[in-house]
Amino acid sequence: MAALPPQPIGQSQAYLEVLDRVSNSAVLERPVLLIGERGTGKELIAKRLHFLSPRWEKVFITVNCAAFTDTRLDEELFGQSFLDGRKDTNGKFYHADEGTIFLDNIDKASPRLQEKLMGAVEYGRYQASGEHAEQEVDVRVIAASAVDLPAAVTRGEFRADLLDRLAFEVLTLPPLRARADDILPLADHFGRKIAAELGADRFPGFTAEASESLMERRWTGNVRELKTVVERNTAQAWLADETLSTPIGGGLGGVLQFDPFESPHRLSDQRVALQPDTDITPSEVPVLDAPSTNFQTRVLIFERNLIDEALRTAGYHQGKAAESLGLSYHQFRGLMRKHGLKK
Repeated sequence: MAALPPQPIGQSQAYLEVLDRVSNSAVLERPVLLIGERGTGKELIAKRLHFLSPRWEKVFITVNCAAFTDTRLDEELFGQSFLDGRKDTNGKFYHADEGTIFLDNIDKASPRLQEKLMGAVEYGRYQASGEHAEQEVDVRVIAASAVDLPAAVTRGEFRADLLDRLAFEVLTLPPLRARADDILPLADHFGRKIAAELGADRFPGFTAEASESLMERRWTGNVRELKTVVERNTAQAWLADETLSTPIGGGLGGVLQFDPFESPHRLSDQRVALQPDTDITPSEVPVLDAPSTNFQTRVLIFERNLIDEALRTAGYHQGKAAESLGLSYHQFRGLMRKHGLKK
C-alpha cells in the first residue's frame, strides 16, 4: 500500500466544493480527469481519490508524461518485449493492476500513445512494445492536465476519443487566487513545517505587513509557489535568528522576498517577457512609442501579433497558419518556441 497522502488544507468554499466532489467520485470505478493550473495540487487530489476508493489498499502509481520521450513513455507505461535475449520489461499499467495509475500532464503524450491509451483506459487491455499478445489489467486511471483539453482537441493536439474516455468525471481545481481564505492557513502550515525541520522551537507567524503581502499576491504558481516563498523567507529568518523570536517579515522591514532573482546585479534580457501558454491578441499588446522601446522589442511584438493573427485565422491549425505566412511548418514551430507558446 502506498503512503497515505497529506490531509488537504483549505476552508474556502471553492476548495471545499472540490473536496466534496472528490469524495463522491472516489467510490466510482471510472476515470477521473483533473484540470488545473500548475501548482494547484493535482497529485494530492489524485491520491485522495485513490485512498477514498475501494482500491485504497492497492498500489498507487504516478507517471509524469512530460518527463519522457515518446518511446520511453511507451515503455514506461506498457513495457517492452525484446527478441535479442534481453529481459522483457513490464510497464506501470502492469504494476498498477487492481490499483490506480495517475497520468500527470496527459496532454504531453503523443498522438500515437494517446491512441494506445484508449484501449487501456476503456477496456484494460494493451500491448507491450514488440509484443503481439494483449495484456489485460484492472486499473483505474486518473489523468491530469494544466491545459484546456477541449481547446487542444479543436486544435488537433489531443484526441477527442481519448478525452471522451477520460472525462467520465472532470474536476477543475481552483487556483490559489480563487481561494483567498486558504492563503494564510497554508502559509502557516508551510512555515511551521520548515521551522520544525530546521530545529526551531517555534514558528512565530508573519507580521501584519507580510500577511497582507501574501494576501495581495496573484500567485501564478499557486500553492507550490506559496510553499517556496514561505520556506525561503522562514529559512532566511532562521539563519538570522535561530530562535525565530520575531514574526517572519519583521527583520526585513515588513517585506517578504518573493523574487529570489532580485539583485542590483541582476542580468537583463532585452527580449519581450511573454508568458508561456498565453495567447495575446493585438488589442492586449500595449501601444509603445518609439522613444521608449528599442527596435528589437518592437520587432518581437510585431512577430507575436503576426503569429496570433495567423493562428486565429487558421482555426489554430499550425500547418495552415504557417502556410498563410509563407513559412514551413518547422519555421513556424520555431517561431512559436521563440515566443514561449505551447506546442
